[in-house]
Amino acid sequence: MSLLSSILLGLIQGVAEFLPISSSGHLAIAEHLLGMSGASDIPEFFDVLLHLGTLVAVFAAYWADIRDMVLEFFAGVGDLVHHSTPNPVPPARRLILLIVVGTLPLFLVLPAQDLVEGLADNMYFVAGALLVTGCLLYASDRVKKGRKTEKTATLVDVLLVGVGQAIATCPGISRSGTTITAGCFVGFERKFAVRFSFLLSIPAILGANILSIKDAVEAGIDWSQVPVYLAGVAVSAIVGYACIRLLKMIADKGKFGFFAYYCWFAGLVTLILTLMQK
Repeated sequence: MSLLSSILLGLIQGVAEFLPISSSGHLAIAEHLLGMSGASDIPEFFDVLLHLGTLVAVFAAYWADIRDMVLEFFAGVGDLVHHSTPNPVPPARRLILLIVVGTLPLFLVLPAQDLVEGLADNMYFVAGALLVTGCLLYASDRVKKGRKTEKTATLVDVLLVGVGQAIATCPGISRSGTTITAGCFVGFERKFAVRFSFLLSIPAILGANILSIKDAVEAGIDWSQVPVYLAGVAVSAIVGYACIRLLKMIADKGKFGFFAYYCWFAGLVTLILTLMQK
Protein backbone atom coordinates (compact mmCIF):
# COMPACT_ATOMS: atom_id res chain seq x y z
CA MET A 1 0.00 0.00 0.00
CA SER A 2 1.31 3.43 -0.94
CA LEU A 3 1.42 6.39 1.41
CA LEU A 4 -1.08 8.25 -0.79
CA SER A 5 -3.54 5.32 -0.66
CA SER A 6 -3.24 5.18 3.11
CA ILE A 7 -3.91 8.90 3.44
CA LEU A 8 -6.90 8.78 1.05
CA LEU A 9 -8.43 5.83 2.90
CA GLY A 10 -7.91 7.64 6.20
CA LEU A 11 -9.67 10.69 4.75
CA ILE A 12 -12.63 8.62 3.54
CA GLN A 13 -12.87 6.82 6.87
CA GLY A 14 -12.83 10.04 8.87
CA VAL A 15 -15.57 11.62 6.74
CA ALA A 16 -17.85 8.63 6.22
CA GLU A 17 -17.70 7.34 9.79
CA PHE A 18 -19.29 10.44 11.30
CA LEU A 19 -21.20 12.38 8.65
CA PRO A 20 -24.72 10.92 8.20
CA ILE A 21 -24.24 9.50 4.68
CA SER A 22 -23.63 5.80 5.45
CA SER A 23 -20.06 4.66 4.83
CA SER A 24 -21.17 1.04 4.33
CA GLY A 25 -23.71 2.06 1.68
CA HIS A 26 -21.15 4.10 -0.26
CA LEU A 27 -18.63 1.28 -0.09
CA ALA A 28 -21.20 -1.14 -1.54
CA ILE A 29 -22.01 1.31 -4.35
CA ALA A 30 -18.32 1.75 -5.16
CA GLU A 31 -17.79 -2.01 -5.35
CA HIS A 32 -20.91 -3.09 -7.24
CA LEU A 33 -21.81 -0.17 -9.47
CA LEU A 34 -18.60 1.75 -10.08
CA GLY A 35 -16.45 -1.32 -10.64
CA MET A 36 -14.09 -0.51 -7.79
CA SER A 37 -13.63 -4.14 -6.83
CA GLY A 38 -10.65 -3.25 -4.68
CA ALA A 39 -12.48 -0.57 -2.70
CA SER A 40 -12.55 -2.74 0.39
CA ASP A 41 -9.50 -4.82 -0.53
CA ILE A 42 -7.29 -3.40 2.17
CA PRO A 43 -5.30 -5.26 4.83
CA GLU A 44 -7.54 -6.24 7.73
CA PHE A 45 -5.02 -4.94 10.24
CA PHE A 46 -5.11 -1.52 8.54
CA ASP A 47 -8.92 -1.58 8.63
CA VAL A 48 -8.81 -2.19 12.39
CA LEU A 49 -6.33 0.66 12.84
CA LEU A 50 -8.49 3.05 10.78
CA HIS A 51 -11.47 2.41 13.04
CA LEU A 52 -9.27 2.95 16.08
CA GLY A 53 -8.28 6.27 14.50
CA THR A 54 -11.91 7.39 14.41
CA LEU A 55 -12.25 6.17 18.00
CA VAL A 56 -9.40 8.52 18.91
CA ALA A 57 -11.42 11.33 17.29
CA VAL A 58 -14.39 10.57 19.56
CA PHE A 59 -12.13 10.52 22.63
CA ALA A 60 -10.61 13.86 21.64
CA ALA A 61 -13.99 15.50 20.98
CA TYR A 62 -15.62 14.20 24.17
CA TRP A 63 -12.64 13.78 26.47
CA ALA A 64 -14.27 15.66 29.36
CA ASP A 65 -17.32 13.37 29.29
CA ILE A 66 -15.20 10.23 29.01
CA ARG A 67 -12.90 11.33 31.85
CA ASP A 68 -15.88 12.07 34.09
CA MET A 69 -17.47 8.69 33.30
CA VAL A 70 -14.25 6.82 34.09
CA LEU A 71 -13.92 8.64 37.41
CA GLU A 72 -17.57 8.03 38.25
CA PHE A 73 -17.25 4.36 37.36
CA PHE A 74 -14.58 3.85 40.02
CA ALA A 75 -16.48 6.08 42.44
CA GLY A 76 -19.56 3.95 41.82
CA VAL A 77 -17.62 0.77 42.56
CA GLY A 78 -16.47 2.34 45.81
CA ASP A 79 -20.04 3.29 46.71
CA LEU A 80 -21.19 -0.29 46.09
CA VAL A 81 -18.47 -1.61 48.39
CA HIS A 82 -19.48 0.83 51.13
CA HIS A 83 -23.22 0.38 50.44
CA SER A 84 -23.69 4.08 49.85
CA THR A 85 -25.16 5.68 46.72
CA PRO A 86 -25.46 9.45 46.29
CA ASN A 87 -28.90 10.87 45.64
CA PRO A 88 -29.32 12.17 43.01
CA VAL A 89 -26.93 10.01 41.01
CA PRO A 90 -24.14 12.10 39.39
CA PRO A 91 -24.91 12.82 35.68
CA ALA A 92 -21.70 11.14 34.46
CA ARG A 93 -22.54 7.96 36.38
CA ARG A 94 -26.05 7.94 34.98
CA LEU A 95 -24.61 8.46 31.49
CA ILE A 96 -22.64 5.21 31.88
CA LEU A 97 -25.89 3.32 32.52
CA LEU A 98 -27.60 4.99 29.55
CA ILE A 99 -24.76 4.00 27.20
CA VAL A 100 -24.77 0.40 28.45
CA VAL A 101 -28.52 0.11 27.92
CA GLY A 102 -28.30 1.82 24.53
CA THR A 103 -25.66 -0.69 23.40
CA LEU A 104 -27.74 -3.79 24.28
CA PRO A 105 -29.77 -3.92 21.00
CA LEU A 106 -26.53 -4.51 19.07
CA PHE A 107 -26.32 -7.98 20.58
CA LEU A 108 -29.55 -8.88 18.80
CA VAL A 109 -27.79 -8.26 15.47
CA LEU A 110 -24.88 -10.65 16.13
CA PRO A 111 -26.76 -13.87 15.21
CA ALA A 112 -27.78 -12.27 11.89
CA GLN A 113 -24.45 -10.58 11.20
CA ASP A 114 -23.74 -12.54 8.01
CA LEU A 115 -27.23 -11.83 6.70
CA VAL A 116 -26.89 -8.12 7.41
CA GLU A 117 -23.48 -7.92 5.74
CA GLY A 118 -24.90 -9.81 2.75
CA LEU A 119 -27.39 -6.99 2.15
CA ALA A 120 -24.49 -4.99 0.71
CA ASP A 121 -24.76 -7.18 -2.41
CA ASN A 122 -28.36 -6.04 -2.98
CA MET A 123 -28.21 -2.65 -4.64
CA TYR A 124 -31.98 -2.22 -4.47
CA PHE A 125 -31.77 -2.53 -0.69
CA VAL A 126 -28.82 -0.11 -0.46
CA ALA A 127 -30.64 2.44 -2.65
CA GLY A 128 -33.80 2.14 -0.55
CA ALA A 129 -31.79 2.42 2.67
CA LEU A 130 -30.17 5.65 1.48
CA LEU A 131 -33.61 7.06 0.63
CA VAL A 132 -34.81 6.10 4.13
CA THR A 133 -31.74 7.76 5.67
CA GLY A 134 -32.60 10.93 3.76
CA CYS A 135 -36.16 10.85 5.12
CA LEU A 136 -34.89 10.41 8.69
CA LEU A 137 -32.51 13.34 8.37
CA TYR A 138 -35.22 15.51 6.80
CA ALA A 139 -37.61 14.63 9.63
CA SER A 140 -35.03 15.36 12.33
CA ASP A 141 -34.90 19.01 11.20
CA ARG A 142 -38.62 19.32 11.82
CA VAL A 143 -38.93 17.64 15.21
CA LYS A 144 -39.79 19.92 18.09
CA LYS A 145 -36.66 20.66 20.10
CA GLY A 146 -36.47 18.47 23.17
CA ARG A 147 -35.00 19.16 26.59
CA LYS A 148 -33.90 15.76 27.86
CA THR A 149 -30.27 15.24 28.85
CA GLU A 150 -28.41 12.52 30.75
CA LYS A 151 -30.18 13.81 33.88
CA THR A 152 -33.72 13.22 32.58
CA ALA A 153 -33.49 10.69 29.70
CA THR A 154 -35.20 7.38 30.53
CA LEU A 155 -33.98 3.85 29.89
CA VAL A 156 -36.74 3.44 27.31
CA ASP A 157 -35.47 6.55 25.50
CA VAL A 158 -31.92 5.25 25.16
CA LEU A 159 -33.14 1.75 24.33
CA LEU A 160 -35.02 3.21 21.35
CA VAL A 161 -31.88 5.08 20.27
CA GLY A 162 -29.99 1.80 20.64
CA VAL A 163 -32.52 0.07 18.39
CA GLY A 164 -31.81 2.78 15.82
CA GLN A 165 -28.09 1.99 16.08
CA ALA A 166 -28.79 -1.72 15.59
CA ILE A 167 -30.90 -0.99 12.48
CA ALA A 168 -28.07 1.20 11.18
CA THR A 169 -25.83 -1.87 10.86
CA CYS A 170 -27.65 -2.37 7.55
CA PRO A 171 -25.70 -0.92 4.58
CA GLY A 172 -27.16 2.39 3.47
CA ILE A 173 -28.51 3.36 6.89
CA SER A 174 -26.38 5.99 8.59
CA ARG A 175 -25.44 5.20 12.21
CA SER A 176 -24.93 8.79 13.28
CA GLY A 177 -27.96 10.04 11.34
CA THR A 178 -30.24 7.35 12.74
CA THR A 179 -29.16 7.65 16.36
CA ILE A 180 -29.26 11.47 16.35
CA THR A 181 -32.70 11.41 14.70
CA ALA A 182 -33.96 8.83 17.19
CA GLY A 183 -32.64 10.99 20.01
CA CYS A 184 -34.50 14.02 18.64
CA PHE A 185 -37.72 11.99 18.35
CA VAL A 186 -37.60 10.81 21.97
CA GLY A 187 -37.12 14.38 23.15
CA PHE A 188 -33.37 14.74 23.59
CA GLU A 189 -31.90 18.21 23.56
CA ARG A 190 -30.16 18.45 20.17
CA LYS A 191 -26.70 18.90 21.66
CA PHE A 192 -27.25 15.89 23.89
CA ALA A 193 -28.60 13.84 20.94
CA VAL A 194 -25.31 14.38 19.09
CA ARG A 195 -23.17 13.84 22.20
CA PHE A 196 -24.99 10.64 23.14
CA SER A 197 -24.79 9.35 19.55
CA PHE A 198 -21.00 9.62 19.47
CA LEU A 199 -20.46 8.36 23.02
CA LEU A 200 -22.70 5.42 22.10
CA SER A 201 -20.38 4.69 19.17
CA ILE A 202 -17.46 3.96 21.50
CA PRO A 203 -18.54 0.46 22.65
CA ALA A 204 -19.86 -0.27 19.13
CA ILE A 205 -16.56 0.59 17.40
CA LEU A 206 -14.48 -0.99 20.16
CA GLY A 207 -16.55 -4.18 20.09
CA ALA A 208 -16.35 -4.47 16.30
CA ASN A 209 -12.58 -4.03 16.45
CA ILE A 210 -12.17 -6.67 19.14
CA LEU A 211 -14.11 -9.12 16.98
CA SER A 212 -11.93 -8.20 13.97
CA ILE A 213 -8.53 -8.40 15.64
CA LYS A 214 -8.42 -12.22 15.52
CA ASP A 215 -9.19 -12.24 11.77
CA ALA A 216 -6.63 -9.47 11.18
CA VAL A 217 -3.86 -11.40 12.97
CA GLU A 218 -4.74 -14.61 11.14
CA ALA A 219 -4.65 -12.75 7.80
CA GLY A 220 -1.13 -11.65 8.61
CA ILE A 221 0.48 -8.32 9.45
CA ASP A 222 3.08 -6.72 7.21
CA TRP A 223 5.08 -4.87 9.84
CA SER A 224 7.08 -2.99 7.23
CA GLN A 225 3.84 -1.23 6.24
CA VAL A 226 2.98 -0.08 9.76
CA PRO A 227 4.46 3.45 9.32
CA VAL A 228 2.33 3.86 6.17
CA TYR A 229 -0.72 2.58 8.05
CA LEU A 230 -0.14 5.06 10.88
CA ALA A 231 -0.24 7.97 8.40
CA GLY A 232 -3.75 6.91 7.38
CA VAL A 233 -4.76 6.47 11.02
CA ALA A 234 -3.57 10.00 11.84
CA VAL A 235 -5.59 11.42 8.93
CA SER A 236 -8.72 9.47 9.95
CA ALA A 237 -8.41 10.78 13.51
CA ILE A 238 -7.90 14.42 12.50
CA VAL A 239 -10.61 14.43 9.81
CA GLY A 240 -12.97 12.48 12.07
CA TYR A 241 -12.53 15.06 14.83
CA ALA A 242 -13.27 17.89 12.38
CA CYS A 243 -16.41 16.08 11.14
CA ILE A 244 -17.66 15.58 14.69
CA ARG A 245 -17.27 19.30 15.38
CA LEU A 246 -19.06 20.10 12.10
CA LEU A 247 -21.94 17.74 12.86
CA LYS A 248 -22.34 19.22 16.34
CA MET A 249 -22.83 22.68 14.82
CA ILE A 250 -25.19 21.43 12.11
CA ALA A 251 -27.38 19.41 14.47
CA ASP A 252 -27.63 22.27 16.95
CA LYS A 253 -29.02 24.50 14.21
CA GLY A 254 -31.30 21.77 12.86
CA LYS A 255 -29.71 21.86 9.42
CA PHE A 256 -29.54 18.21 8.33
CA GLY A 257 -31.36 19.10 5.08
CA PHE A 258 -28.22 19.09 2.93
CA PHE A 259 -27.36 15.53 3.97
CA ALA A 260 -30.99 14.48 3.41
CA TYR A 261 -30.92 15.79 -0.17
CA TYR A 262 -27.56 14.15 -0.76
CA CYS A 263 -28.81 10.76 0.48
CA TRP A 264 -31.90 11.04 -1.71
CA PHE A 265 -29.72 11.88 -4.70
CA ALA A 266 -27.32 9.01 -3.98
CA GLY A 267 -30.21 6.59 -3.48
CA LEU A 268 -31.94 7.56 -6.72
CA VAL A 269 -28.71 7.40 -8.73
CA THR A 270 -27.98 3.97 -7.25
CA LEU A 271 -31.46 2.76 -8.17
CA ILE A 272 -31.20 4.08 -11.74
CA LEU A 273 -27.73 2.59 -12.28
CA THR A 274 -28.91 -0.77 -10.92
CA LEU A 275 -31.90 -0.82 -13.26
CA MET A 276 -29.66 0.10 -16.21
CA GLN A 277 -27.41 -2.86 -15.49
CA LYS A 278 -30.31 -5.32 -15.67
